[in-house]
This record gives sequence, structure tokens and C-alpha cells, in this order.
Amino acid sequence: MESIHLRIEKKGRRGKIVTIIEGFTGRPDRIEELAREIKIKCGTGGTLKNNSIEIQGDFRKRISEFLTENGFLVKGF
Repeated sequence: MESIHLRIEKKGRRGKIVTIIEGFTGRPDRIEELAREIKIKCGTGGTLKNNSIEIQGDFRKRISEFLTENGFLVKGF
């Protein structure tokens, strides 16, 4: 079971909140697929930077549930 760290960040983003998902060790194409699925699940935008996914807004609960359903161990919620 892969351990994923989930946190929010506001600093340096003009006051906007971003949910950051870090700790992926899998294939890059799998990470891109997860990012796409999470953006659809949350109904918002996001990006992939340095093997971490950034989602616009505070969606920690939804993302945590989604990742747990897909076999990840979520930390930092």
C-alpha cells in the first residue's frame, strides 16, 4: 500500500487555497491518470508538478476518500 501525503497550502498563491497530494512512487502515466480522475471527482482544475498533484480548492475529504478507495494510505489529512 503506497503512502500519500495530503495537505493544503495558501502561502504564495494570492490567498487561494490549493490541495497538494505528494508521495507518489508509481509510473508517471499512472500519476497523470490519477490527477485527471481527481480533478473530475472534485469538479475543479489542477496540475501535476514534480510528482505531486495540485488541486484548486480545499478538497481534502473527497480526495482522501477517493485515494483510500483506490488502495492508497492517506496521511496528513
